[in-house]
Amino acid sequence: MHCIKSCFDKIMHVLKDILGTDIPVSGNLLRPGPKPKFSDIEVIALSIVAEALSIDSENYLFHKLNTDYKKDFPNILSRRQYNDRRKGLFEVMEKVRQKIADILNEITDVYAIDSMPMEICKLSREKRNKMGKHEEYTKPSKGFCASQNKYFYGYKLHAVCSPVGVIQCLNITNASTHDISYLKEIKDELKNCIVTGDRGYIAAALKKELMEKSNILLEVPSRSNQLTKVKVIKPLRNIRKRIETVFSQLCDQFMIQRNYAKQFLGYKTRILSKVLGMTVLQWINKFIRAKPVGQIKYALS
Repeated sequence: MHCIKSCFDKIMHVLKDILGTDIPVSGNLLRPGPKPKFSDIEVIALSIVAEALSIDSENYLFHKLNTDYKKDFPNILSRRQYNDRRKGLFEVMEKVRQKIADILNEITDVYAIDSMPMEICKLSREKRNKMGKHEEYTKPSKGFCASQNKYFYGYKLHAVCSPVGVIQCLNITNASTHDISYLKEIKDELKNCIVTGDRGYIAAALKKELMEKSNILLEVPSRSNQLTKVKVIKPLRNIRKRIETVFSQLCDQFMIQRNYAKQFLGYKTRILSKVLGMTVLQWINKFIRAKPVGQIKYALS
């Protein structure tokens, strides 16, 4: 088991190096007033450490902090304060993740796009679920996962990934949203590149629009019943496999399929924390350990 304190110090050092003067590493980023003893960047660092060490239970995390690590964290905040401040820091965490991803993917001009089912409860409990139902755009729904050949209730995680496994951009939609809908968003986030995906992303009109507006070449294999056959070269097929590996790492080490949230804001904050944690570990592998980016299990060794 890794030492939480040593991992926290390492993550804080990494965040200070990455952020520089862009985001202050001390004080309160959310609102004016006196500086808190436990800064907002420390809240983000603690969240990254918990995700990197596969500690997905906040109850267990704060039990450890208040017993085994009480001297190491004298200014630790309460679990409720931690949750409230982390949810308020959602936009800051996304800025941090985006900055790291831009650096890691700086010379990349090829990406893979895919989606992953995010089940929040079993179909039999669908009507009892209350999370996200108060707003139309956050309401979960029933969807079908072709790769797993099953129906599920919840959301979809859409992601665009580089060949080394760094997620460049992502979004969460309800489960019934078609994969093609996310293609409409990436034209504002990516430019002058190749994007490859599976057959779920076949859309001739949208492919033309992506090329005209953002110079994005969409490479998707043909269906068996299509008259015009399109062959995707082997390197692009390998990149598509890479994003599947990334999803597997998120499920295995970061336990992204477990849901403890009661509100959609808390749910999407947990998802972002896990993706941010993975991205920080990838940064450590590349710039500190000089190891393959994808070996995230050993990044804090």
